Amino acid sequence: MAATRTFSIIKPDATRRNLTGAVTKMLEEAGLRVVASKRIQMTREQAEGFYAVHKERPFFGDLVEFMISGPVVVQVLEGEDAVKRNRDVMGATNPSDAAEGTIRKAYAESIEANSVHGSDSDENAKIEIDYFFKPEEIVG
Repeated sequence: MAATRTFSIIKPDATRRNLTGAVTKMLEEAGLRVVASKRIQMTREQAEGFYAVHKERPFFGDLVEFMISGPVVVQVLEGEDAVKRNRDVMGATNPSDAAEGTIRKAYAESIEANSVHGSDSDENAKIEIDYFFKPEEIVG
């Protein structure tokens, strides 16, 4: 199987606790390679646009507030079946349901402050990567 790409965010709860390196290490140990990475302070407009799919959901406002509450690290990850591999290492959205050895089991504070985001499909990975990165910023 050929290498594919996925998108990842290390969320404000993790950056606040200086877990960027620990999370990235887990991603790399799972066979993913970081081909683009930058630490940003997401604007309200960026967060609202990125999570627009959830706009009608009751948690949308809280999600946006959380994502702009501190710096995040946006990354492009590459590897064999990258979307699935990333989702496996992230673990279940609810950390109490996450398997041992996953990022969310190890580091998430709650279902809301769950330390990481990852694309859920190859199609969304492309959309999410393009949302935050120019092609010349991705160096594999």
